[in-house]
Amino acid sequence: MQRIIGGILVIAATSGIGFLYSKELQIYLEKMLYIRHLIYLLKGELEYCVAPIGEVFGKIAQRVKQPYKNWLLAMQKQVENREADEFFTIWMRTIDQYLGELSLKPSHLIQLKELGCYLGQNHTAVESRNLQLYIERLELEIEKMREGIETKRRIGSCLGVMAGIFLVVILL
Repeated sequence: MQRIIGGILVIAATSGIGFLYSKELQIYLEKMLYIRHLIYLLKGELEYCVAPIGEVFGKIAQRVKQPYKNWLLAMQKQVENREADEFFTIWMRTIDQYLGELSLKPSHLIQLKELGCYLGQNHTAVESRNLQLYIERLELEIEKMREGIETKRRIGSCLGVMAGIFLVVILL
């Protein structure tokens, strides 16, 4: 009787791990979608507001959730108070400090950091074009993730159950 209960618990635990894996994939996709939303807001504000970039960050910060809000407020404060730091240095430092908790893949983090090279130049057309290029790259990444997410979710769930059954067979 104890073996049967133990076997059921093992299968339930490994199935839960598979479920958590599929949930993590969905959460990561939502993070990428929110970053796309944030970049669209940034692009729109830069194109139509014609305000200094520090003010733009402050306006966007009012409309987004944490940790993006803290990041944008820090960007606003540091851009407006900068003395010797370049915009790119501020961008890199604040991304590492405030968006590190998102646990983005290194390639996605690098792309986001590279975007800072082209912002803060007081040339709206160049900034807008570079934001559009980043959005297009992000769209491709999101599309790739969406294509593979359902398959990976099914595989994760099936592997969780199969690993549990395998462990039960070995242990019994």
